[in-house]
Amino acid sequence: MLYHLLFPLHESLSLLNVMRYITFRTAAASLTALALSLLLGPWMIRRLREFQIGQVIRTEGPKSHQAKAGTPTMGGLLILVAALVPTLLFADLTNPYIWIAVLSTTLFGAIGFLDDYLKVTKRSHHGLIPRYKMGGQIVVALGVGVALLVLADQGQYNTRLIFPFFKRLIPDLGWFYVPFAVLVLVGASNAVNMTDGLDGLAISTFTVAAATYTALAYVTGHRQLAEYLLIIRFPYAAELTIFCGSLVGASLGFLWYNSYPAEVFMGDVGSLALGGALGTVAILIKQEILLVIVGGVFVIEALSVMVQVGSFKLRGKRVFKMAPIHHHFELSGWSEPKVITRFLIVAIVFALFSLTTLKLR
Repeated sequence: MLYHLLFPLHESLSLLNVMRYITFRTAAASLTALALSLLLGPWMIRRLREFQIGQVIRTEGPKSHQAKAGTPTMGGLLILVAALVPTLLFADLTNPYIWIAVLSTTLFGAIGFLDDYLKVTKRSHHGLIPRYKMGGQIVVALGVGVALLVLADQGQYNTRLIFPFFKRLIPDLGWFYVPFAVLVLVGASNAVNMTDGLDGLAISTFTVAAATYTALAYVTGHRQLAEYLLIIRFPYAAELTIFCGSLVGASLGFLWYNSYPAEVFMGDVGSLALGGALGTVAILIKQEILLVIVGGVFVIEALSVMVQVGSFKLRGKRVFKMAPIHHHFELSGWSEPKVITRFLIVAIVFALFSLTTLKLR
């Protein structure tokens, strides 16, 4: 909104000409998101305590987690407000990519909110029935996929895939892009959700991934950089830099309160929304395959659950002491802060490696 209000005045007040630059608006959005998250954090934590919205801890998890019972949850609402408000303030709201990203994130967050609400009211770690939860995610993802097909018909998008390391391998999926988009969005949303099991783990690793996609969105929308790196350029994707920057700022602010020992948990309203946001941006800037590397920690967490479940059903034996894999390391003797720090290091390594693939093609 500020962009639309202030930029038209740049002819009479030259200072406002900075509003035309993506880099300035991204920085402004990031700092605004950080400030909102830090300022609203204490108020939200108090309100959650007043409404007795506390975390329910599974009895079969590490015993050290039982002390966390009652910690305020649903703090993901803070992340959503802190990220979406600056996006709406500083982004070009005539850009369809912005609205797809905002609506997708909000709707995934709504599914998580309902799941958290049921957990709190039932005083149980069981929320939405799994098939309803998955069904809601699929519906949202289908909506995103259909919207992308409409944009493709208008020449504002294409349904090709870009593979890291292979600059000439760009198959066009056509209508099959819709189920592919569903796979990416549902997978990313649930992978972040599975990672959210230790204080600050999911939000810190997500911040690294979001920062990576901030750079990727900028490159995708920049003519010279896109040509130099031989990637498909989408002018509309440039505005997503502001959205990603807002996610980074909001996540850093939330980490202030979610770091060990956590004062508040994000809940499914946060983890599902952040995973959905990451998947949506990856799809919009045509870096869907690269998401496997950028979000390497999330992929490992999700795979550990699938391996554990598959092994137990097929062989009656567990591969890990507990899944997701961060709990395996806890039960192996690693302290919670050590698990978080080491996973964060791995996330940074994955992010740096993903950026190198842009030129190694």
